[in-house]
Amino acid sequence: MPLGVLMLDTRFARFVGDIGNPESYREPVLFEVVRGATVDRVVPAKAPPLIDDFVAAGERLVARGANAITTGCGFLVLNQARLAARLSVPVATSALLLLPSLLLLLPQHKRIGVLTFSAPDLTPAHFAAAGAPADTPVEGVQQDGVFQNAIYERPCDDSVAAREAEVVAAAQRLLVRHPDIGAILFECTNFPPHRPAVEKATGLPVYDVFTLIGMLRSATND
Repeated sequence: MPLGVLMLDTRFARFVGDIGNPESYREPVLFEVVRGATVDRVVPAKAPPLIDDFVAAGERLVARGANAITTGCGFLVLNQARLAARLSVPVATSALLLLPSLLLLLPQHKRIGVLTFSAPDLTPAHFAAAGAPADTPVEGVQQDGVFQNAIYERPCDDSVAAREAEVVAAAQRLLVRHPDIGAILFECTNFPPHRPAVEKATGLPVYDVFTLIGMLRSATND
């Protein structure tokens, strides 16, 4: 049975590897856009945003045959508890949910660092919703850079290479600030196309929403 993905209401370019590109998947996938759930309503949210709208969209995915659901934005970890409680299939809203398990896999003196779309908007509440330490190291892509402007659908010289350069630069800043990082987790579901470049630049393992999806699918496939 297919995976269901709750998508934000966006129109930016989604390169192969992005959660919103059908070519990023090896198995059947269903997409459902949550109308009105724009980036500027979800990313800065300090409380679970648009719960009823996400539940309704999730119910539509279940009716279409989805037997597990994820979302197109890591910041939606704030919605995890309520969506899981109200939908009839397993729900995994964000790669941030991987943090507690990944921490147990690392040597005791190592930490996992998070790369995010917007560092100022990733708060202790998001880590609490994921069951992760509030002091988890975080680094974001450049504020008002190409990546953010592309996702917010502002004019910019968008390309795979331009976005990738900003993600790699963020990873390098993360390691300079926190030399004890032993692995990297992408909060952002638009970062996975750049995972190989970050792994090459840092020499560290990188985990993302597709790591989460793999676990979700292994638990729900017959």
